Parts: sequence; C-alpha cells; structure tokens
Amino acid sequence: MIIYNVTVNIDESIHQEWLNWIKLHIPKVLATGKFVEAKLTRVLVEEEMGGTTYSVQYKAISREALDSYYAHDANRLRDEGLKRFADKMLAFRTELEVIDEYSVSFN
Repeated sequence: MIIYNVTVNIDESIHQEWLNWIKLHIPKVLATGKFVEAKLTRVLVEEEMGGTTYSVQYKAISREALDSYYAHDANRLRDEGLKRFADKMLAFRTELEVIDEYSVSFN
C-alpha cells in the first residue's frame, strides 16, 4: 500500500480559512476513486518560519491508482489551493510505502 502524504505549512493570517477549506478539499480528492481513506493531522512542532503545519495522508488503492491520480487529477486539485492561498502556504509531497501494519486490541 502507498500513502500519498501532503505536508503544508499555513500562514497564521489564513489559518482558519485554510482549515475550513481543506476539510472540504479532502473529500474531493477521495472522490477521484484513487484512495481508500485520508487523515488530516497537525504536526506537533514549532516551526522556525512560523505558521502551523499539517499533514494529509491519503491511502492509495494501489501504485497504479496513485499514478493515475497524478496523471488525471493532481494538477487540477493542487491548483485550487494554490490559486486561493498563493504565497500563504508552502506544501511538499512524499510517498510512503507501507511495509507492515500493527494494532493493539483492547478487549
């Protein structure tokens, strides 16, 4: 399984507006049919450059699904945020390969 991770630093001047927007944006990414789930998390570190940093992790159905997302959906969906928030956000993307998963059962 592949996790498509988007890390975004948000300027405080647009923080709440961006947070409201991303909560509507994530379902649009999931609606492409390329991902099975997503998690929105706040990165718990104080940034030297200021702002608040978030990570959105999308679990891809497959490598092929992620490649299809890049080819058919990524630019359009990325442009929505870039046009709206321009230089008030800084984003970078990484791909993570899930090697194994573990969980604890509390019965």
